Amino acid sequence: MLSIDTKENVLSFDLKKINNIFVLGGGKGSLLTALALNIILKDKIKRGIIAVKGIESQSLGNLDLIKAGHPLPDEGSFKAARELIRIAKSINEKDLVFFVGSSGTSSMLCLPAEGISLQDMQILYKLLLDNINNIEEINCVRKHVSVISGGRLGQYIFPGAILNFQPGNEKERFKTMPWPDLIWEDPTTFSDAIFILKKYNIWKNTPLPIQRHLLDGIQGKQEETVKDIFNLKIYNIPVSYRYAACNAAKKIAEDLGYNAIILSSMLEGESREVGIAVASIAKEVIKFNNPTKPPCVLIAGGETSVKVVNKNGKGGRNQEFVLGLAGYIDGYNITVAAIDSEGTDGPTDVAGGIADGETIKKCHEKNINLFEQLNKNNSFYVLDNLGDHILTGATNVALQSLKVIVIH
Repeated sequence: MLSIDTKENVLSFDLKKINNIFVLGGGKGSLLTALALNIILKDKIKRGIIAVKGIESQSLGNLDLIKAGHPLPDEGSFKAARELIRIAKSINEKDLVFFVGSSGTSSMLCLPAEGISLQDMQILYKLLLDNINNIEEINCVRKHVSVISGGRLGQYIFPGAILNFQPGNEKERFKTMPWPDLIWEDPTTFSDAIFILKKYNIWKNTPLPIQRHLLDGIQGKQEETVKDIFNLKIYNIPVSYRYAACNAAKKIAEDLGYNAIILSSMLEGESREVGIAVASIAKEVIKFNNPTKPPCVLIAGGETSVKVVNKNGKGGRNQEFVLGLAGYIDGYNITVAAIDSEGTDGPTDVAGGIADGETIKKCHEKNINLFEQLNKNNSFYVLDNLGDHILTGATNVALQSLKVIVIH
């Protein structure tokens, strides 16, 4: 008997009635959960495929880890997706699938429709990431050129049962969000995808095979994404809570004797602009003791974004947030740090950065124009020259970006 405590109830499965157990999935935070399942289930796993980031491809018993690309897909992404689809299509009603997912699956488990190449997909992904801040719009386009996302993987797995290990909804402590896109239904259409590409004026730069595929979709020549998963047996198992990072930071700050406030766990918007907004709150604290008084720590989490105007620039959302804030706290006794929980900020090998009221002065001393470099998306260059990067290495945890502002 296999029993799993979901905190709301206990799911039990009679292993004598289950033919095969599979472990499938991927994403930036999937590795640790997959390794735990491998330790617990051992030789009960018939086959496991997990797309991972930050470590080389390897086999651990019947569990295969395939190194895949992020934020742009690569050959590893294609290989992992093909293997998942191949296994999924072999699954029957007496089989059980442990699906392990986290953020990053859109690029790490990527396989396009026939006639679309890896280079086409890399061009599309870069266009989307460089020009669109709304992740739902980005994913709408991605799903409509894919043969694995948009609910399709779930349909391949049917009629097998799915134990879906995924981030939980912090507002309803032990319920989970309808995620990931590979399993759940998708209400968007081919028309929506084309509208988004034209809305951001990137349709003309979209590779022709992708344009043709989307136009064929509108004419009914390509199959739409899955609109109803009523026949799919899915049991959601929450394994992490995005709010947890903010809560942990708050507890540590309070243990150190600071007043601590979580401003938001749902930060969105252009990173540098959000940084400026948070700088204004920090200065409000110093001048008017509002919404708290120093010494204190302001905490925020979420997924801000960067609109790339310089394709040769190098940086990430957390690095731009830190420098955006730093530009407006010159001379103040304020320190800010921002990191991505999985250890890489954007297409860089650093987790994020740190800045304070002396950052502008240090930039002047090194003849660096902070604002000019931000306009060029060169946040990495600035922080690298100041020695103010934060390096953690791959953490294999994907909660959310975390921002901490310390005020004295």
